[in-house]
Amino acid sequence: MLKHLSIENYVLIDRLEIDWDSHLNILTGETGAGKSILLGALGLLLGSKNEGAAMKDTARNCVIEAVFDIEGYGLEELFAEEDIDFESPCTIRRIITPAGKSRAFIGDVPVQLTALRRIGSRLIDIHSQHQNLILSSEEFRTRTLDTLAGNAARLAEYRALYDELGSARNEYRRLTSEAEASRKDEEWLRYTVEELRAARLKEGEQAEIEQQLAMLESADRIIESLSLLRSALDDEQSGALLTLTRSEHELMRLSESYPAGGEMAARLRSVIEELKDISSTAAAETERVDADPEKLQKLSDRLNTIYSLEMKHKAADLSELIAKAAEYERRLAAIDNSDTELCRVRERIEELQRRSSEAAEALHRARAGVTAALCESIGQTLARLGIADARFVVELERSADFTPTGCDTVRFLFSANADLAPQPVERTASGGELSRVMLALKAILAKHSKLPTIIFDEIDTGVSGRIADAMGDIICSLSSTMQVIDITHLPQVAAKGSTHMVVYKSEGRTNVRRLSAKERIDEIAKMLSGSTVTDAAREQACILLDNDRRLF
Repeated sequence: MLKHLSIENYVLIDRLEIDWDSHLNILTGETGAGKSILLGALGLLLGSKNEGAAMKDTARNCVIEAVFDIEGYGLEELFAEEDIDFESPCTIRRIITPAGKSRAFIGDVPVQLTALRRIGSRLIDIHSQHQNLILSSEEFRTRTLDTLAGNAARLAEYRALYDELGSARNEYRRLTSEAEASRKDEEWLRYTVEELRAARLKEGEQAEIEQQLAMLESADRIIESLSLLRSALDDEQSGALLTLTRSEHELMRLSESYPAGGEMAARLRSVIEELKDISSTAAAETERVDADPEKLQKLSDRLNTIYSLEMKHKAADLSELIAKAAEYERRLAAIDNSDTELCRVRERIEELQRRSSEAAEALHRARAGVTAALCESIGQTLARLGIADARFVVELERSADFTPTGCDTVRFLFSANADLAPQPVERTASGGELSRVMLALKAILAKHSKLPTIIFDEIDTGVSGRIADAMGDIICSLSSTMQVIDITHLPQVAAKGSTHMVVYKSEGRTNVRRLSAKERIDEIAKMLSGSTVTDAAREQACILLDNDRRLF
């Protein structure tokens, strides 16, 4: 629940600090005093977008900060999903710079607005007058039944199947589209695949052929060069090997009298061995290199085939051509296997549809099981609120299509007159009747949810007298299990609070003050009699507050 709220530099608020009671907090004040500004600040704190200039002083930041007691509301899993440490109390802070940039923190962890909204929606439910229109929302009506029926686990199971069914349907559409597109090119694909298969392409083949061709085209010059090398080394009269061998022998004979000669002879022997090896290699290469016109033509034809296929299929090299050939093979295989694959996915869709129908039926039964009690409870509450002949009906209709929440269409029907058939509540009920229907729904939902705090913004508009007193009793009863903040103009409602604060303007700035027991009598008397507070009004205020009249 909300423990403390501080607002700095927001619209008409310079600086404000408010401590909240854990039960029913009443906020009153004249129209225009700034009660809506407080709600706007809370909305920003809970993740609303900054729609305009929030700063009173454009030279400094707008800072809104709140401390929440979050123990015992089952929020640990939500915090874990957002990768935020769960600690109670929890501080949430929203900062808006003069440039309009926004930063948000939960604890000391910076968070995105999506995370702030997700966690904020589990901390506070702000119900303002325009929210009565939420009755026209199919999602809200369905969520109401699911909350009362305890459908969280059933809904999670159904939603998983719904998402899986959607993925399977998307896959079926993709496969069908691909098969149709591929079949248009089937003849070309088959020809191309056969052509590339026949080419028997091998990775690295092109570079190897190009190297062999380069050697074959220069075969005569290579053989001539090798022959000259062998002649220079092996000539029987002037070959280098003959001359060097003689020098080696001569140096070896001198080695006893000239030791350095022996060393040079040994070194010369290594050179001679290397030259012999070169001569042998040259001889072998002369035999291997063959100016073979037939082989040259064969390799040239093969290389031209590769070049031609690369150009035809716009491949930069042989590797890319081989990759394209594999892709053509895959596409052709997809055509050949498309019927089998489509059949497999179709069977999966049918199975998921069956399981989704079963899960949707379980949701429907659970929802149907709470409608009678809901209608009876709302009818009783509306009777307390002055609509004695009210009829509230939940119409639950099955649909053929799957939706994210099942196969149900939920309608709330209402009639304030026993002679008139119930019609959709959003089209039939007046503003005051909508407020009372929403209060009745909120009162019921509060008993089935772990929401820490609810804020009512003038939900009592359009009622007075005995009905206002009954509405105050209902709002007060909610505060026995949760924190309630109620902005009201009705003294009968204001008198029910455990804490009473007044919103007022001073020197153009919005302020909030907690009222003492005597000040509260004066404030409620003012609400009863207007700007001129009479003793009779004070006495009536004391009666409403059940206070000692000596306080005034």
